[in-house]
Amino acid sequence: MALYLIAFNDEWVPELTVEDVRERGAAARALIEEMTSAGVFVFSDGGLDGSTVVCSVDPSSGTPVFTDGPYVETKEHLGGFAVVDVADEAAARYWAGRIAVAVGWPQEVHRFPHGVDRH
Repeated sequence: MALYLIAFNDEWVPELTVEDVRERGAAARALIEEMTSAGVFVFSDGGLDGSTVVCSVDPSSGTPVFTDGPYVETKEHLGGFAVVDVADEAAARYWAGRIAVAVGWPQEVHRFPHGVDRH
C-alpha cells in the first residue's frame, strides 16, 4: 500500500451557487463514506480559510525567519485535499477521478515517496 495526495488549487473551483455547494458537498461526503468503506480513506480537508494568518519560514540562516504570506491571491492556493492509502497508482487515479467528478473540478495526484507506518 502507498499513500497518495489528491489535491486541487482553489483557482480551479468555478463560481458556485449555494445550491451547487450543497450538491457537491453531499456528493463529496458520500464518496468519502465509500472510500472509508473500501479502506482507502486516510484524511481529507478543504476550503482553507483565507482569513487565517499564514506565513513562510526560511531556515537558510540557521534559525527560522518568518515572513507573511503566501497570500490567498497567489496562483497556487491549496483549495482542498484527500490522502488515500491504495495499492498502486491506478487505484489512486481511480479515486482522484471519482473525486473530480463528485466536486466538478480538476484534481492532481501525488505519491508520497516513503511509506508511513501508521500503527
